[in-house]
Order: sequence, then C-alpha cells, then structure tokens
Amino acid sequence: MTTNDQLTSEGITLDDVLQATQAVTSRFGDDYFYKLDKEEGFPHDYIKALMDASLHTVMIPEEYGGMGLGVREASVIVEEMHRSGGVGSMIHGQMFMMGILARHGSEQQKRKFLSEVVAGRMRLQSFSVTEPNAGTDTSKITTKAWKEGNEWVVKGQKVWTSRFDHADAFIVFARTSPPKDPAKPFQGLSCFIADKREVDPKQYTSRKIDAMFNHHTYEVFYDDMRIPEDSLIGEEGNGFKYLLDGLNAERVIIAAECIGDGRWFIEKAVKYANERVIFGRPIGANQGVQYPIARGYAHLEAANALRWKAAEMFDRHEHCGAEANMAKMLASEASWELANACMQTHGGFGLAREYHIERKFRENRVFQIAPISTNMVLNYIGQHVLGMPRSY
Repeated sequence: MTTNDQLTSEGITLDDVLQATQAVTSRFGDDYFYKLDKEEGFPHDYIKALMDASLHTVMIPEEYGGMGLGVREASVIVEEMHRSGGVGSMIHGQMFMMGILARHGSEQQKRKFLSEVVAGRMRLQSFSVTEPNAGTDTSKITTKAWKEGNEWVVKGQKVWTSRFDHADAFIVFARTSPPKDPAKPFQGLSCFIADKREVDPKQYTSRKIDAMFNHHTYEVFYDDMRIPEDSLIGEEGNGFKYLLDGLNAERVIIAAECIGDGRWFIEKAVKYANERVIFGRPIGANQGVQYPIARGYAHLEAANALRWKAAEMFDRHEHCGAEANMAKMLASEASWELANACMQTHGGFGLAREYHIERKFRENRVFQIAPISTNMVLNYIGQHVLGMPRSY
C-alpha cells in the first residue's frame, strides 16, 4: 500500500484492502451519516474519498488500470463501510456492474468505460432492471429496444433504479425479441451500457422515489432513448445470463453489507448493555438482554462463513447461485435479528436519533426485500437445490 492510501495492483491482501477502507471510513462517522439522512443528501465527498483510494476499482482487471481482484475483496470494502456506520449502496453497484462489463463486455466497451471509471472521470453506478408491473419476474419486463440504423432505441419504464441522477453511465435491460421457446421466457432479453453524457436528456425522465431511508433511487422513463449500436453487452438476447452472473456477485456483496451492519449493531448493543445501569447493575448482566445479542452473534458468524464460501466460488468462476442466495438470506436475517436486539437493548433511547440506532434500523430492513426477497431465495433453494416442483 502506498503512503497516500491508494492501493496498487501488486501483492494486495485482504488486510491491505481492509486497512485502505478503514483509512477512509475513519474520517466519516455516525454524525456524518446522521446529517446526510436528515437532509436527504448524497455523500459526494465520501464517494470521492473512496475513489481517491482506488477502492472502486477492486473488480476491474489490471489491464484497464484496476486492482484485478474479486468479489472477496469487494465484500471486505462494503462490510467495513457498514460496520463503521455507513452504507455500501453508494459504491457497490459500481463493483458488481464492473463484473458484468469485465466478464461479458467487448474490448472496446472495456477500454472506454473501465478506463474512465479507474481515472475517476466516470461513475458507473446505476442498474436499470426492475419494472413496476414485473417486479421480481424479470421475464415480464416490457421495456423494449430495437435497431434503427446504427443506433438502439430504448422505450419503457423502470423503477428502483438506484443513483440514476448521480451516475454518468448506467446499465439497462430491455427486450429485443420475444422468446423463441415459450418454456424459456428469458430469451430475447438484452443488456446495454449507456454513457448518459452522450444521451439527449430529453429522451429520458427520472423521478426520485421518496423512500423510508436515504437511498437515492429513481423511477425512470425511457422515451425513445437513442444509444450507439456498440452499447449492446455481449450477444443480443442473452442478457439474462449476464444479469444472473452480476446478481451472484451482488448477493455476496449484500451479504457482506449485512455482516457489517450486524457487527455495528453488536458493538452498539454490547457497549450500551455494559454501561447502562438499572436496579443497581449493568443491564447486560440480565439474560433477557444478553441472550438475544449472543444468539444474533452466533447466527451472524454462521452467515459469514457462507459469505466467504460463495465469494471464493464466484471468484473461481464456479456456479454459486445457491451459495450466494443463501449467504444473502442468512446474513440479512441475522443482521435484522441484531437490529431488533440492539433496539430493544437501548429501549426508549433506541428511538432517539442521536443514538443512530433508528437510522441503521431503517437502513437494514431493506435487505429482507431487496435486491431479492427472502421468499424468492427459498423458492430458488426448493426448486434448484432440493429438486421440488416450482412453487410460484
């Protein structure tokens, strides 16, 4: 690691990545995120500090100026961001989206976009997939793309497109043809990457969604948006395959964020349980306070073990759908268990914003729903792992 905390690509260890992340997160404490949450602000300076330390390049291959590392290292970064009181969503899209582009993009696309991201001149942070009438059923998306001359034209509506107004480039999924086989409804979906700075702003409209926490997510309307012919990632009609590959990395990264949240809740709960004295002794001496924290800790450690297994499998290019999904589910459940234990340990003070518990409580709840709901993970396990009939 160099003296200015910027990582180089040679001989980087997990501890190097952690130390570089801590050098940034130590400058942004709970009060910083409290202010952002209250004002619904966007953490431009926080993201700039992370990018100045090259942490956003973790999954970009070395030949394009990145670290050339994997989702293991990416997960260390976001875990520390959450453990220190922040959120990884402001940079995690740039990580797993890099994986999609690096694995499936053309050489021209990688040279253009990855090099710009590494140089800090581009934020590739927005992933436009979900639609209001399709939800989890990606096969039912109605956004369409078709060729006109040397351009693709994109028309449709998306929702929960995170950080769209703060991104320079984004990835969007659209249907380019109907499925040839009705039994394979995901055929005909294609994946595109767009430089928003090269798109006519009259051809799209974004509206911020007023959510329960400071997430900066948008509803987006594509009104015959025109993008260059070479915006297509990979082969036309095979976009769903690339999406799944990216989502496995996303599952692991989200699991790590939940692990970080869990450790934050444990630290806050244990500290308060040791310091708060009621009826002549610390409340942590009471089993009713102590046991929920201890049980949550045990569940978090079990989820963490599966997180590492899934990350290592992904980085070895092994099929890890089951492991990535289970790691995300178990980590989200363990961190939510600890969120409730932490809130209960603090009692009434857990509701006071100055203690920061209620903010983290709100932020953590989303992981039961997104980026995939717990029920959909159970559907996956039942059908694809255990061999039972499709249940939905």
